[in-house]
Amino acid sequence: MKKYIIYIGILAVGLLLGWILFGNSSNKETEHNHTETIETNQMWTCSMHPQIMQPEPGDCPICGMDLIPAESGSDGLLVDQFKLTENAMALANIQTSIVGKGNVDGNTIKLSGKIAENEEANAVQVSYFSGRIERLNVGFTGEEVRKGQLLATIYSPELYAAQQELITAASLKESQPALYKAVRNKLKLWKLSDNQINQIEETKKVKENFPVYATVSGTVTEKLVEQGDYIKQGQPLLKIANLNTVWANFDVYENQINLFKKGQEVLVTTNAYANKEFKGKVDFIDPILDTKTRTVTLRVILINKNDVFKPGMFVTANIERVTSSNNEVITIPASAVLWTGERSIVYLKTNPGQTIFEMREVVLGNQIGNEYEVLEGLFVGNEIVTNGTFTVDAAAQLQGKKSMMNKEGGKAMTGHEGHLGVDNIGSEKESDHTNMNERLTVSEKFQEQLKVVYNDYINLKDALVKEDSKKTSVNATSFLNNLSKVDMKLLSENNAHIHWMSLVKEIQSSATSISKTSDIKEQRDHFKHLSSHLVNAVQLFGVKEKVYVEYCPMADNNNGAYWLSKEEKVLNPYFGKAMLNCGSVKEVIE
Repeated sequence: MKKYIIYIGILAVGLLLGWILFGNSSNKETEHNHTETIETNQMWTCSMHPQIMQPEPGDCPICGMDLIPAESGSDGLLVDQFKLTENAMALANIQTSIVGKGNVDGNTIKLSGKIAENEEANAVQVSYFSGRIERLNVGFTGEEVRKGQLLATIYSPELYAAQQELITAASLKESQPALYKAVRNKLKLWKLSDNQINQIEETKKVKENFPVYATVSGTVTEKLVEQGDYIKQGQPLLKIANLNTVWANFDVYENQINLFKKGQEVLVTTNAYANKEFKGKVDFIDPILDTKTRTVTLRVILINKNDVFKPGMFVTANIERVTSSNNEVITIPASAVLWTGERSIVYLKTNPGQTIFEMREVVLGNQIGNEYEVLEGLFVGNEIVTNGTFTVDAAAQLQGKKSMMNKEGGKAMTGHEGHLGVDNIGSEKESDHTNMNERLTVSEKFQEQLKVVYNDYINLKDALVKEDSKKTSVNATSFLNNLSKVDMKLLSENNAHIHWMSLVKEIQSSATSISKTSDIKEQRDHFKHLSSHLVNAVQLFGVKEKVYVEYCPMADNNNGAYWLSKEEKVLNPYFGKAMLNCGSVKEVIE
């Protein structure tokens, strides 16, 4: 028994010593194994291509740079989400709004148009017989004439002969009444009155020159002949317009057509009478679409008391929207929307308490004033970017997230890539070279030199607005001259010269192409590329003044294009007078 008790005691002591000596080590080994498990979950990425994610270190398969540890996913961001700093939000003046239902029936739609003559009240004064104009009593275009007023005196050899036939037939009217009647009717077809015919018959005297009287009252809008001209039967002499009523013709885009109907009341204003409104009604909506401008003509008839409206005058119409069967619809500001071809996108702020964003495709309905109806993609209560959308899209591109030109995501843009080569303001990530959160710090002297180039760009843009291809080419040459004077040595901080080098090459290439062609269509195509890179330059370096980034969704065959402007007013360089005010301000660079 003593032996067994001793053995049991030794075993117990051994077990106790084993637990003391090895139990801690086992815990440590467990902790070590757990740590190894955590470490094996570490992902590695590329600082230049953040879409690259690998479970172990190595080289980037795109650029060959060493991979770095990826940030942990503790921030809770989904694959298509990205975050902006508060500093970037303030710098780019990014603003958001809550989507809500709006009663759009009270909204008015503004249309731009032009006064034209009322064609239904117009007349063409013609000559009813051939001859020579001996005297023209209308001296100038714009002269008022009254019905029955003497307009001209015409010598007509055939009318002279017809008068002699009448005198002869009058003497035979008892024996040959049919002949007599035929001769009188012939003169009546030439618009001679019964009194004139009777006078010729009674006096038996032939008139050499016959008067032409106005058949309507109105304003002479065009003289088609001059004194001494030889004219043919039925030839137009004058165009006479009755301006007691006029037409106001407005352009309506195809996505707005169903907002209007015949008989709608319209309030018309004009710069000539800034404080007055004139009432009219929709009289006609053209059933044929203009394929060049993608618009139809909406016509309003206006009473022109005291000749207030002059043909050719620009006017604006405010029209109440047709009542919809659904009185409440979701509407968002036009500034919130970016277009690319058939896609329309907005940026959604996914977390009310954080500056986290995500691209969202939407389906738009009609444009109502400065807002769009949203048919699909958003719900009441969503928070979306309504100012600075363009910059938020740039940040999405840089971080390889879904964006306007990067539909699937997964490819981060460098400074000179993307649809506009947009800058890197607002990105959360940092590369080895650039702080992507702020505008680059450069000397004022460099900004002044860039501003000279920017001013030349504005002159070039204005020439395209006026459709002056020759002046456009000259301005492009001036632009290139001042571009060559920009001193890159002034860029010393943040490797700003690297960004400038990548941009100036593209800017110079586009401007050179513009200067070498007189075809305005080609000039506008190169101007699109020039604008995209100059937007980048102005955003990165600044020109010490407010710059408006404007956008037309119909430019570049409905793919859309941007340009820079000194003023908020839209003057479209891609269409000129065809669609002068087509577009909107998408960004303001302070």
